[in-house]
This record gives sequence, C-alpha cells and structure tokens, in this order.
Amino acid sequence: MGTPTLDDLLAAGVRGERVFVRADLNVPLVDGQVGDDTRIRAALGTLRRLLSAGARVVLASHLGRPKGERKAELSLRPVADRLGALLERETRFCDEVVGPKAESAAAELRDGELLVLENVRFEPGETKNDEALARGFAALADAYVNDAFGTAHRAHASTAGIARFVPRRAAGDLLRAELEQLGVVRDPERPLLCVLGGAKVSDKLAVLEALAPHADSLVIGGAMAYTFLAARGDAVGRSLVEPDRFEDARRVEAAARDGGCRLLLPTDHVVVHELAPNATSQVVARVPEDQMGVDIGPATARAYAAEVETARTIFWNGPMGVFEMDAFAQGTEAVARAVADSEGRSVVGGGDSVAAINKLGLGDRIGHLSTGGGASLEFVQGLELPGVAALEEA
Repeated sequence: MGTPTLDDLLAAGVRGERVFVRADLNVPLVDGQVGDDTRIRAALGTLRRLLSAGARVVLASHLGRPKGERKAELSLRPVADRLGALLERETRFCDEVVGPKAESAAAELRDGELLVLENVRFEPGETKNDEALARGFAALADAYVNDAFGTAHRAHASTAGIARFVPRRAAGDLLRAELEQLGVVRDPERPLLCVLGGAKVSDKLAVLEALAPHADSLVIGGAMAYTFLAARGDAVGRSLVEPDRFEDARRVEAAARDGGCRLLLPTDHVVVHELAPNATSQVVARVPEDQMGVDIGPATARAYAAEVETARTIFWNGPMGVFEMDAFAQGTEAVARAVADSEGRSVVGGGDSVAAINKLGLGDRIGHLSTGGGASLEFVQGLELPGVAALEEA
C-alpha cells in the first residue's frame, strides 16, 4: 500500500472538515520573535491548499525541547503570528493542545480558517506516543495530514499515534517531496557519491555502515575523519577522536572496500593549537602532536570537489570542519560550491549543511535541501519512518 497524499485527500473533499496538520515549525526565536522562518515557509504550500479547499485546519508542531513542561519562552504564539503574516490571513491560537478548550476552539472554526495549537511537547505524553494524548488530538480532527518530515522518524503522539484514530490521513506536500527526492539516494543514477561530515562517528555510524556498500564513493570530513585516520594509525595530534569507535571505522572501511566503494579521507589539514576564531592556523599533511585539525586542507578540498564533479547523484550531510568559525569554513564552502556546480542530482540534508548552503546563497542551485537531518539519514539507510508508516497502515 502506498502513502496516501494530499492530492488523494483533496480529491475526496475536505470542505467543512477539521484537518489536523502536523507541521515542523521548530524555528529559532530571538527576543520572542521568529529568527528564521524557513520552516514556516516550507509548510505554506500544504496549508494554502487545504484552506483554499475549505478545510478547517488545526495546526500542531513542537518547538525546542521543553521535556513535557510548559515554558513561556517556547510558546508557539510568535510562530502563529509569523505564520498569519505569511499567509496574509487571521490565525487563531489556542494555548492548549487537547481537552475542552482545544476542542471548543476547533469547533468554532469556519471553512478556510486556521487554528494553531500550543507546543505539543508541553505535554509529557507527546514524545512517549501516549495513547490518551493521541486520542485527544484525534478528537480535534476529521482527517490527519503529516507534513513534518523533520520528526517523521519519531513515533510521537502527534506524528504516529494520532493516525491510528483518524480514518482519513495523508502525507502533506512537503513530506511527499522529501520522500521522492531522498528516494534518488536509495535508487540512484550512478556514480553515487555520499559526503558525510560532522563531529562523531557514533552519530553517523548507522548511515556509514548502510552507505559504504551502496555508494560508489564515500567522502568523509569533519572531526569524525580523525577517528578513521587514527584507526589506521595515522597521526592526529589533539584532534577529536573516539577511540571506542576504531573497530567501527575499520569495519566501515572494509565494507566499502568489499562493495567496490572508494572511501576518501583528508590528506591535508588546517590545524590550530587552540580552537578559537582568531587562532593562528597552518596547513599540514600530518597533524603535529600539540595541534588539532579544524578543517580539511586545500588539497583535500580540491580532491573532494573533483569527486563531486564526476558524480551523477550526490548526498551530503555534515560540514567538513568547524564551519561556524569563518576561518575554518573553507573546506565546507568548497564542497558546497562543488555540489552547487554539479550537473548531477544533489540532495543536502542536515541543519549544518543546509546552513552552509544558505549562507553562501546557493540554495536555488541544489536539487533538494532536506528539512530533516535525522529523518533524512534514517530514510537513506532504508529504515522505516514511523510517521510515514502510520499513514500507510490500514
């Protein structure tokens, strides 16, 4: 059974029906205002289609990690205000997510109107996929749309639990697009290049193990490259390494070798004595004992860019160095520009990688910028996403 889509739901008619939409509006707040509305804008397409069709939309999202406690600084009210401005229509807000107050607010909606609920993670049962909470959400809805790809890998009450109690359900346009675009990594035009960066092998081990025998080339950057190099016996100085992951790194290398995948590691490095924005750096082929690697070197950046140029499908997740500091962002920028210049299909997932792309103004030259880092990693591994599976179950 395929995943039902918003097209399917609209074809059956939604006028006058309450449609519970789970979106990912987990945006940064600065002084009580939305600091970056990228995720809000990503939700607009699905919302506009439903509202134009006469649906009475009940919108839910999480914000931050309140851990089941009500925290004023994590209220969704500023998000609701920004959403209303972008939609150019009045947006109602309810400071509860379930219960009589939320049910009354949902019942008062008229065709084409929108109600935003408070942060669902104020409820301790949300992350536990509590059945009572899921039923409470379902009491607000005649139909359910999941458009929150960023949390689709979580079995939470508003992403998986509610679907059991709402007979009509569908994937929103954003969720559907994510599944389609990331699907090219699962079934790629070859050569397939996977570029993985970040701090720790432990954070990316599962995807490394899945992609090593699947990809044609696997490029590794960021601090986790030093765990691979140290596992080979190379000098890494004071660079961040995970000694307990040496065997894992060797296993990934063996899987790549056995699968005919070229695994590339840095051959030169930008190193410093202390990690600070104004630290004096140098480029070396071998990391001195008293220094640490903070970025791939220029020769490595050129080699990685050349690998990108020959690929027909590219998946990139994770920076090549400490890109938050401009002095150590050159490696990440070189990869970002190479991916943007590539004639192959490109998929970029993960907040840091997407941030690097947007910082350079290259977003419109990337095939797909994923809204979900963890979800995108699990999907390309071939894992089932609970938020998607819940839509498909009878």
